[in-house]
Amino acid sequence: MPDTDDHGTGAEAELAPRLELRAASKSFGAVRALRDASITLYPGEAHALLGENGAGKSTLVKILGGVHRPDEGELLIDGVTLSFSGPAAAREAGVSIIYQEPSLFPDLTVAENIFMGRQPLRRARRIDRGAMHREAAAIFARLGVEIDLERPARGLSVADQQIVEIAKALSLGAGVMVMDEPTAALTTVEADRLFEVIRTLRSRGTAVLFISHRLEEVFATCQRVTVMRDGGFVRTAAIEDVTVDDVIRAMVGRELSDLFPKTATEPGDVVLEVESLCSQGVYDNVSLTVRAGEIVALAGLVGAGRSEVARGVFGVDRRSSGKVKMDGRELPNGDPIAAMTAGMALVPEDRRQQGLVMDMGIDQNTALASLGRLSRSGLIRRSAEGALAAEWTARLQVKYGRLRDTVSTLSGGNQQKVVLGKWLARSPRLLIIDEPTRGIDVGTKAEVHRILDGLVAQGMAVLMISSELPEVLAMADRVIVLREGRVTAEFSREQADEDSVMRAATGQLSGAAA
Repeated sequence: MPDTDDHGTGAEAELAPRLELRAASKSFGAVRALRDASITLYPGEAHALLGENGAGKSTLVKILGGVHRPDEGELLIDGVTLSFSGPAAAREAGVSIIYQEPSLFPDLTVAENIFMGRQPLRRARRIDRGAMHREAAAIFARLGVEIDLERPARGLSVADQQIVEIAKALSLGAGVMVMDEPTAALTTVEADRLFEVIRTLRSRGTAVLFISHRLEEVFATCQRVTVMRDGGFVRTAAIEDVTVDDVIRAMVGRELSDLFPKTATEPGDVVLEVESLCSQGVYDNVSLTVRAGEIVALAGLVGAGRSEVARGVFGVDRRSSGKVKMDGRELPNGDPIAAMTAGMALVPEDRRQQGLVMDMGIDQNTALASLGRLSRSGLIRRSAEGALAAEWTARLQVKYGRLRDTVSTLSGGNQQKVVLGKWLARSPRLLIIDEPTRGIDVGTKAEVHRILDGLVAQGMAVLMISSELPEVLAMADRVIVLREGRVTAEFSREQADEDSVMRAATGQLSGAAA
């Protein structure tokens, strides 16, 4: 895939660009986060920005949004060179950023959030609620979305909050809309609605920059794609001129022959045994086993209770009834320390909130689960902490500056590796890993899969929870499907396929297939 800059021959190329970023560079101390990066957005176009974690996408987006100023380069909006003094200046120029996690005022209504700080006024500077509602209703009508304008933001789903953010951006006259991983926390139905909104935005002349690790969404939604690697520009091309393999090669700089490595293993003794686990109103009568040297996947739709079962097994949440056994010994209810002592480890779905302390160093985070053996007379030995972190960051190929840098400075994929390292340093018998590759790039996904495959080959038992069916089908030795907190089917690796798993997840198939 040659390094070229093709704008294609579509209608976009005949229009004047809405936004141009030319040869932008940005450094933070000795780290050059962006080098000679360029991108052009046209009216009525959805343009994908792709790259591995650490490729420079976030820095580029923050330049477009006025958070950072480039050290070098030029930014043009509708042909006029601009230098944003901050996010407010970017919004005034018509550039809005829609982040993965919306930032609405939870106790204000939908309409109040859209016009916060610039509400239409009547005489005596009183808020004209009638005008505010009419304007908000007109925006949602343009988007083709129905939503209760009087509903507080606190009760909205993530998908609805994103739609409110889009409506807010349109009320500000946004001509450029940047969507950063907008579908990461959405169900399939919610994502489809968002794609319909993107089509509506395009039809009205908005330029959309779409950032996603889900390549199938990119090829279904976008007209052009720009790939970045190591802070630099690799290629821009029309979507019809590239394949998924082309894009992956450009992102990782090498052939990616096997995204899902899987070594054939012979499972050993039962490590984890779960019997009739119940939590009132959450999950009911869940039973499963995981043996040494195998991956058992919990599959199902969002809200099926998979993460809750994992938390009940590990003891983070107390269960109503049922038994959890490790190597034949029953564990006490609601006691994660006992689970850890028995050889259990849990990598949670939300690594930032539940797996890491974001303001602590990489070394401190890596050592968190091993403090008992790193301390002497109640004091933690920094040398031992550093040695442990150095060992596991090297084993897992974590990319970082210094071990004492806060873990918040790492990319999502490298944060996931730190969480893994924290638990693997304890040499667990059972690893429970919830959404192992959510929000990380395709190259790092392959690395995480290789790590899991290597652990299983060494005899570790793995209970994996994943919403990505290709990952489930490729990596699991057995698949257990949950629906509304109940096990609806179990499949061997040979029996599991996308149709059967989805039928079980939606209640159209029930029973043990293996």
